[in-house]
Amino acid sequence: MTTDDKRLLEMPGHLIRRLHQISFALFLDQAKAFDMTPVQYAALVAIGSHPGIDQTALCNVVALDRTTIGGVVARLEKKRLIQRVNGLHDRRTKSLSITPEGRRLIRQIEPAVLATQRLILAPLKASERSAFMGMLKHLVHLNNEHSRAPLRAKETAGHRFRNVGQVKARGAVRAATRARARPD
Repeated sequence: MTTDDKRLLEMPGHLIRRLHQISFALFLDQAKAFDMTPVQYAALVAIGSHPGIDQTALCNVVALDRTTIGGVVARLEKKRLIQRVNGLHDRRTKSLSITPEGRRLIRQIEPAVLATQRLILAPLKASERSAFMGMLKHLVHLNNEHSRAPLRAKETAGHRFRNVGQVKARGAVRAATRARARPD
């Protein structure tokens, strides 16, 4: 192993990417009977928790970009786990709701999801797990704004009563601000 290889393997970004790969593989292994990815699971749970949510608000709740969420929603709808209907106030938006099959899947997959979480942390001692989770949450919180899809759960809490145009306008302003901040 070269010095450069060793340096790469010790970089936080590389280690986080590797841990994500491991987490993803563990989830797929534990939940293989359900034909579900971690992102689909997160979206399904969020839709179940926020009946009538639109895709823009869903992006904010689960911290995913619009392109990704569009495909995820289409796959969940194809599997008949959710349904999309035209929005009440704006027909351009689609209101998302979970189906009885979706609720049943969440209940059935829960043991696999919990097993995945245990397996991710299993190599650590109990005290290390707590410290790791605390630091991980802290890092994610402090770096949230650097994400292509920052978590905006507080902004979407009242999504049914919010003007969708205001949410889109705020997102456009944030994107323009980020673009100006990038070096050429």
